[in-house]
Amino acid sequence: MKYISTRGLAAAAGFEDVLLAGLAPDGGLYMPQRWPVVTTDEIASFAGASYADVAASIIGLFTGDTFTAAQIKDMAQKAYGRFSDPRVAPLTLVGADDYILELYHGPTLAFKDFAMQILGQMFDDVLARHDRRLTIIAATSGDTGAAAIEALKNCNHVDIVVLHPEGRVTDVQRRMMTTVDRPNVHNIAVDGAFDDCQAIIKQLFADREFSERVCLGGVNSINWARLAAQTVYYFTACAALSANGEPVNFVVPTGNFGDVFAGFAAMKMGLGVGKLVVATNANDILHRALTLGDYTPAGVTPTASPSMDIQVASNFERLLFEVMDRDSVLLRKRMAEFASEKSMTLSAREQGVIAQDFASFAASGEQTLSEIKRHHEKTGTLIDPHTAVARCAAANLRAQGVLSGKTVTLSTAHPAKFPEAVEQATGVRPPLPETYSALFDLEEHVVRAENDLSAVRSVILQRVEPARQ
Repeated sequence: MKYISTRGLAAAAGFEDVLLAGLAPDGGLYMPQRWPVVTTDEIASFAGASYADVAASIIGLFTGDTFTAAQIKDMAQKAYGRFSDPRVAPLTLVGADDYILELYHGPTLAFKDFAMQILGQMFDDVLARHDRRLTIIAATSGDTGAAAIEALKNCNHVDIVVLHPEGRVTDVQRRMMTTVDRPNVHNIAVDGAFDDCQAIIKQLFADREFSERVCLGGVNSINWARLAAQTVYYFTACAALSANGEPVNFVVPTGNFGDVFAGFAAMKMGLGVGKLVVATNANDILHRALTLGDYTPAGVTPTASPSMDIQVASNFERLLFEVMDRDSVLLRKRMAEFASEKSMTLSAREQGVIAQDFASFAASGEQTLSEIKRHHEKTGTLIDPHTAVARCAAANLRAQGVLSGKTVTLSTAHPAKFPEAVEQATGVRPPLPETYSALFDLEEHVVRAENDLSAVRSVILQRVEPARQ
């Protein structure tokens, strides 16, 4: 398995290089040179298999000879053995043909654990072989940071640096990151929005001297290994619901476009997916792009679903690469124009190609809270605001006739990570699981930085260089 950059100026790379680098050296995102194929019979066999076994089968298609099949299976068993529900990603029926896929049973109560728990093992294994130390850097709008820290805090060959937008994540999300007291864990609160944190990280990767100095790597969804791991629950959901191979729709609360692109990847591999629905909040750039062809960032609006408060979705570049028939010259030109003009208009052809597989919906704050309340009154259970955004999208698009048949909403976080919004909607404050009962008694460890590249760069050097002395 070889990987190519969306921008076409980087040499083809193996999985090990893609894992450690994250971003391609030409500023593009790595993609499989060819999509691996999973047959209908193989997908059907997943219905009777454990989640770890399915994960080992799917992820192994992407790793080439970096790991043996036995190593991947062992990693998967360790990763998903930590989940609180033995089914790992259970499906719950919430309507005649509507299901919720529960992706919050991992150690940090969010879907990011599905990739991070196995990535941490991969990093440590590869780095140990080469006696290397890597600085992993991530921007988070709430959940990525905690999942990355939890997965990497005990790695012997990794420093993990997480940038989060100060005051724009929930208290639970922040404390899941900042209360981890490990010498290789470094939290930076940036005076800005998630897009600012993400932009700084891209600039740091582009700074060759800095990147080499600290041996920079990434675990945001720009890292292909993240998306490879996230394709798995699309396969397990379809195997459970579609005995005859009929297409299943997936509705995905979307910020950086990584999770929904993992569904697209699964479809390219042979999975019977109907529509992939991009569900957004007031930060609706992706909805505007898919419905109007207008990919123009606006100011970030803080909402009750902060993990989606994003205006520049990094993984959208991967979809554009596919839509442009993998023409890296054209994509490079369009991305350069987007960087300079801060806007991109999709052609009618591009919109049409995307519409074959995708639909979208933007939910207001009022709709989101109403859906949390409605769901609680109907089922007696609580959902988080991101799940509520997606449930709004599912209901509205079904009413419009856009969706029909079996539809799965991805529930990406535990409601206790967003207690204020859930309590506002229902009057019920969701309790944290017992494992986090002392979360608000622990000391926080965080450094604050201005929304400035040089300021963040300086903080990182001060924090990670002593470990390399």
